[in-house]
Amino acid sequence: MNVSTEKSHIISALVSNESGVLTRISGLFARRCYNIDSLAVCATEDEKLSRMTIVVRGDDSVLKQIVLQLGKLPDCKLTGELNANKSVLRELLLIKINAAADKRAEIETVARTYEAKIVDLSPDSIVMELTGKPGKIDGFIEVLKSYGIIELSRTGLTALERGGGKLNS
Repeated sequence: MNVSTEKSHIISALVSNESGVLTRISGLFARRCYNIDSLAVCATEDEKLSRMTIVVRGDDSVLKQIVLQLGKLPDCKLTGELNANKSVLRELLLIKINAAADKRAEIETVARTYEAKIVDLSPDSIVMELTGKPGKIDGFIEVLKSYGIIELSRTGLTALERGGGKLNS
């Protein structure tokens, strides 16, 4: 029996907040044929740094290689893997679905169930916003498929370690 050890890894990196850094880091992944499942980048409390949250799939040796390669980049100041069970994980979804008048009450019930917010309403569609763990986002999308998804946009995972710890400690 062949059991795969491939799993998702959440990498958090503090990088220089400069033009071209994203290109250099994503290029590192491309050159080594590692696929990025999710990528979120933002400024931090330090104007010189940006935080990258990168989700990759692979076994532990792939993760080790990625972290080593990131550590060699001058733009990458700190890198570490976040444990999903010890971190706060969130994604933002904007989703536009078909919404005929006779289905609106039903759609609003689904939105309330998932704690989604209706952010735009037109005669034939509804745009909703949902923030949560990736599994919650996936479930919401699955439920809405039956109404007809017109388009959607997801931010990608963003994460921080729980408690007092932080990436550089």
